[in-house]
Amino acid sequence: MAAWVDEVLLAGGDNDGCLNFGGQLSRGDLRREVAQRQSALEDLGIKPGGTVALRLPPSLAYVANLLAAWRIGAQVSLLDHRLTDHEVGQALERLKPQAVVRFEGKLPGGLRAFYDVTDIPSAHPGESAATDHCVVQLSSGSTGPSKVIARTADSLIEEIERYKLIEGVPLPGERVVLLASVVHVLGLVGGLLYCLNAGTELTLPTRLTVDAILQAVAGGEAPATLLGVPFHIELLASTERPPRLPQLKRMTTGGELVRAQVYERFTDRYGVPLGNMYGMTEVGVIATDLFGQHRPSLRPAPGLTVRSDDGELLIGMPRSPYIGLVDPGRWADGWLRTKDAGTVDPGTGLLTVHGRLDSQVSVGGLKVDLTEVEHALAALPGVEAAVVVFDNGIEAYAVASAGVDELEAALGERLAPYKRPRAIHLVEQLPRTATGKLVRAQSVLRSSK
Repeated sequence: MAAWVDEVLLAGGDNDGCLNFGGQLSRGDLRREVAQRQSALEDLGIKPGGTVALRLPPSLAYVANLLAAWRIGAQVSLLDHRLTDHEVGQALERLKPQAVVRFEGKLPGGLRAFYDVTDIPSAHPGESAATDHCVVQLSSGSTGPSKVIARTADSLIEEIERYKLIEGVPLPGERVVLLASVVHVLGLVGGLLYCLNAGTELTLPTRLTVDAILQAVAGGEAPATLLGVPFHIELLASTERPPRLPQLKRMTTGGELVRAQVYERFTDRYGVPLGNMYGMTEVGVIATDLFGQHRPSLRPAPGLTVRSDDGELLIGMPRSPYIGLVDPGRWADGWLRTKDAGTVDPGTGLLTVHGRLDSQVSVGGLKVDLTEVEHALAALPGVEAAVVVFDNGIEAYAVASAGVDELEAALGERLAPYKRPRAIHLVEQLPRTATGKLVRAQSVLRSSK
């Protein structure tokens, strides 16, 4: 189990650059950092089959501890550093690690992409791994309680190989400027692990601001791909006259589909393709459209089987990705139910994601897709962001400069009466998950009013 770290992730010449977290780090430097953390974990009694939880922000310490634990042959649980102490305590009760690696002190404020932290490993009363999985993650919880999702080293390696077969992915000698968190699947596999394997430098900007992101792109001569989520697209598209960036090759976004207006604004202002990816924590990348040719459809990633069953997208998987208490209906007979509404074109093989299955509701016997209503509201002038939910009726939450009466009048011209929200709540900010997804849990939305 442990040999794959050296063979797949750490191989290469000592002087080859691999990471840039405020300064370039060579592969030799990274191997030394990993060896140091490996010794510290082994001193705590971590052995092959042991369990380690990381509560570290994006940092060299995070990368080094992750690879060190894997190199030992331990199972690693990833906890987002933005979780509260209460949430971390609940997670540790569920995961039962034998060691926890935390950071010292408080993190500085500001929109930072990485941190320089001192990591502190400590023993924890836990249990050895009950499965052969190497990484355990908690789902984002954007629509409810999080699930415990686990993947094997083979699964991660297979995903890296899928990336390498997708036309348009960053090539050896190029750069990825990563805006997504390395704790979650897009930044972890599509960013960190892919770059380490492919010989592509991974750069994290000093801050998640427009100026800092564009400075990171301009900071090297090699072609650069931006990798983030829709929140980052909206951020970058907000600047009217970005500088000329000959190094910028494309931007790729995971998560929800970028709104049409934001998509057009970004591509017009930066003059590069805006690619889209569809994936899940359970399996990683599922489908892509890195050139923006098929929007809103995507092509399944090489080696994956995707089909539609009664309007739901299913992914072929030989084993369940869940451990602990899970909904038995999510995986059965080699198929993972995504809970996403979608179709697969029998002629082209392209798939189209239509939104969450739970976004389709019945109003007076008529079917309404809440995603359609949400996109219509978000497209109105003066609306920065919007979420539409169903709670005995359609309700909307929006960050907008326009008033409720103005928004209702505009929706009256765009949506049939039965599709319109019975109430629009104006809020200063919409809650998001740690991965940047808008939260749709009604209890959380109510508290934002």
